[in-house]
Amino acid sequence: MKKYKRIFTIVIDSCGFGSAPDSYKFDDEGADTIGHIAEKCGGIKLENLQKLGAGNLHKITGLPPIPNTEGYYLKMQEASVGKDTMTGHWELMGLYIDEPFITFTDTGFPKELIDELEKRTGYKVIGNKAASGTEILDELGERHMQTKEMIVYTSADSVLQIAAHEETFGLDELLKCCDIAREITMKPEWKVGRVIARPFVGSGKGKFERTANRHDLALEPFDKTVLEELKDAKFDVISVGKIADIFVEKGITEKHKSKSSVHGMQQTIEIADKDFNGLCFVNLVDFDAKWGHRRDPEGYKNELEKFDILLGELKAKLNDDDLLVVTADHGNDPTWKGTDHTRELVPLFLYSKSMTGTGLLRTSETFADLGATIADNFKVKLPKYGVSLLEYLK
Repeated sequence: MKKYKRIFTIVIDSCGFGSAPDSYKFDDEGADTIGHIAEKCGGIKLENLQKLGAGNLHKITGLPPIPNTEGYYLKMQEASVGKDTMTGHWELMGLYIDEPFITFTDTGFPKELIDELEKRTGYKVIGNKAASGTEILDELGERHMQTKEMIVYTSADSVLQIAAHEETFGLDELLKCCDIAREITMKPEWKVGRVIARPFVGSGKGKFERTANRHDLALEPFDKTVLEELKDAKFDVISVGKIADIFVEKGITEKHKSKSSVHGMQQTIEIADKDFNGLCFVNLVDFDAKWGHRRDPEGYKNELEKFDILLGELKAKLNDDDLLVVTADHGNDPTWKGTDHTRELVPLFLYSKSMTGTGLLRTSETFADLGATIADNFKVKLPKYGVSLLEYLK
């Protein structure tokens, strides 16, 4: 018999809790997303995360440890070779990635790839470099509107992004071009993790804005995840934010696209009013995309404080047989050099109104411990990797 009827798993995208033991391999020794944000901003107020044990788990300015926390808390170490969104999420749901996805950060995409993309879409390509999504619009947006040349760029992640104006280029045309790009980049030598459609609106430099019609075309998971096991066993698997894109909708029974991280939490609060049986899996991307990559600790701090208020609203709506899980998929220290993700430990907070116990659990050696815990709760096939924590949740 399952212990919890509903599990709400919220991923604060990129909210690392200090350098991982192997961070030196990624040139990230000393990175600390939440710690450095709080330090840089002179403190941070996270009342609900503090109750869950955030200040007990990690040294955070303005968030001292408290004697009586709610639920259980621990840190998890990533086992996979990578520090990107797909690697983190896939490992959370039981997979292990031993070969990192290909990146083109330093060189841009090869001429052969760009030539094939131009030939098959019928549009010339401009950009072809690693860039901030907002900066490249200021640089090339007006030219794109005049010529309909596609803005192609990448980042520190394994992504090929195509930006196009929703009105002058058209959203459907952009999505068609991204489908072609996804097919092209399935070749082993060019296999990027995601192709991302980046539609925008506006009339000129300084006035361009990306819209909520972003669409990610990810590689399919190479093996069954806990999500698929749940769906096969007739449990609900409700995705909020970009979860459905990350898993190419495999294992998803219902999806909700979010306009922002605040909107994603509001959607989750609404879902808590529904009578479902299974998992609600939430990704809050703004922390990473808007504040981490853009190296904006103040913006990140403000977003965390908004999230914390909404987390309190969600907690109030939970039933006794619900489990709330809050975690992250990697780090992205906005005080760190460059604009890349950072290799960090991530938090895992586990809370239910029915819990009588509380406290610190051992550090997990893989994110897959979460997937194993969820699978164990619903009595579906356990993933190859990870150890369930369910027996420790009293």
